[in-house]
This record gives sequence, C-alpha cells and structure tokens, in this order.
Amino acid sequence: MHDTGLRIFTLNASRDFARDVTKSLGISLGEHEERDFLDGEHKARILENVRGKDVFVIQSLHSDEQQSVNDKLIRLLWFLGSIRDASAGRVTVVIPYLCYARKERKTKSRDPVSSRYLAAILEAVGIDRVMTLDVHNLAAYQNAFRIHSEHLEAKKLFVDYFSAQQAINELVVVSPDVGGVKRAELFRQALQARLGRAVGSGFMEKQRSAGVVSGETLVGNVKGKAVIILDDLISSGATIARTVKACHQAGAGHISATASHGLFVANADEVLADTALDKLVVTNTIPAFRLHSESVKAKLVILNVAPLFGEAIRRIHEGGSIVELLATGDDTA
Repeated sequence: MHDTGLRIFTLNASRDFARDVTKSLGISLGEHEERDFLDGEHKARILENVRGKDVFVIQSLHSDEQQSVNDKLIRLLWFLGSIRDASAGRVTVVIPYLCYARKERKTKSRDPVSSRYLAAILEAVGIDRVMTLDVHNLAAYQNAFRIHSEHLEAKKLFVDYFSAQQAINELVVVSPDVGGVKRAELFRQALQARLGRAVGSGFMEKQRSAGVVSGETLVGNVKGKAVIILDDLISSGATIARTVKACHQAGAGHISATASHGLFVANADEVLADTALDKLVVTNTIPAFRLHSESVKAKLVILNVAPLFGEAIRRIHEGGSIVELLATGDDTA
C-alpha cells in the first residue's frame, strides 16, 4: 500500500472515538504504549517511525471515571512533546472537547485567563496546529493561539437531524442566553434554508454570579411551536432546564435541547428528566457515561462527529478546504 505520510495516534482515554475517526478514513491507528508508575507518574510513547510524517493526535479533554481533565492534559502534553522529539514533520493535536475554553476572560479582578494559558502550553511542546469543535468563544480561541487553529462545527449535523424530523411545521430556535444568540442565529438560518420555510428565533435572559444562574424572561413567540434550544455545551443542565421551563410555560408544543458537548455533571440526570423536554441531542465528543436515568436516556440522541473530524484530517493532510467541508448550503460569506 502506498504510504501517504499520514499517521494518527491517540491515548487510551479517547481510543473509541479515534477508532471511529480512522475507520472513516480507512486507515489504522498508530501503535503506542502507556505506562503508569507507582508514584503516580506516567509515560506514553509511539511504537513506530514518524520521522517526516504528518501526525495527528486525538484526545478529548474532559474528566471521566479514570482520569481527571488535568491528568489527561498532562499526558497529552508529554505525548505530543515526544512525537515532536521523534522528528515528526508536522504535528496536529485534535481535541474534540477543549478543556478550559469557558474561562476566556477575567470576570473578576485577578482572574486567570485559562484558555490563553492552555494555548501557551500546547504551543510550548511544539505542535503546529490545533483542531477542536464548537468552542465556547470562537474569537477567544482563535486569538489565544499563534499557531494554526482549526474550528469545526456540528451545525450541519444538527441541521441534518432536525430537518429530517417530522416536527410541527412552525419551528423556533431559542438561545438559552444572550451570549449564544449569534450561534443560534447561524443554526436558525441554516435550518431555514434547508427546510425552505421560515424558522423563528428567541432567547432567554441570563445572569450568572458565583455559579448561580438567574433570569426568567423569554424573548420570542413559542406558543404552539416546536422549540429547539441550542447551546455549545450542557454541563449541569441548569441553563437548559430554566429555558425548557420558560418555553413550556409560554405554550411550546414540543421542546428539544441540543448542544455539541454533553458534560452532564452534578445532578444533570435529575434536571434533564423534566417531562417538558422531549428530545436531548448531543454529539459524541464526550461519552454520556454520567447519564443513568432511563427517562433521560429515552430522550437522548447522540450524533457521531468522528466522520467530520476524519474528513477534516484528510483535507488538512491533502491541502483541501475546511470552509467547504463546513458549508451547509446557506452560507453567504
């Protein structure tokens, strides 16, 4: 078989997702080994030659039952550094869920700007490019890195899914806060173009202080309509729950909540069990291992973004267009 020079590796924590990516490309994952030492230290190394190769490393940075987000991050950094030291021609780190992306500015005096520090340490180990999906603040992500920063979107997958549903004719896309209005509007435009009919819009007011979310006002007409609440991620589910409640009280006929990343921490199981929420749609950037409620699982839909990452990797390797990959057919820019 002709060697294209493309190599894809992953650490064990993201092996299932990475296998889906390589399967979509028709290639195999690169071989590596990981060892944990009794004192809590660890090492990982590749088991094949990457000199001059185009290397992609996949690792989603979220905590799970085995490793904290910080443990995953340090393992990834050491792994990337060792690949650079092995004389790889180009190193791209693929992070489906990017940790610390929500702390992109100082909200209080002397706050850390964690997203910028994360960019600095990733660059310090010698990577050439970073790729992720639907970060919390795109401008902050792009400005934090001095290297190439690729940003994928799940928008087309959501449009494909919802346009195929036999829903009520009248649809409304609702942002759960003012900060997400632009994201929701881009999705609304894409969905409207696909359906060929008008799709309404709305948003919730929201304030957050010391981790407590408040604000009950819903702007937009949802009475008798099918509502799609769109956010970048679902953490505890509190933001989604308050939006579901407001839409239900305003007379919405069918309510779906969708987000690119499903963290489902704290008591999300209980919060999202609300019978007013009919569908819960996320991608597989983070496995839904924290959800145990059967009522929540019954409404859960997980969309596979691995093929999207696979195609993005192929295009970057071959010099193709990421803009064309993400186009939904309604783009005017």
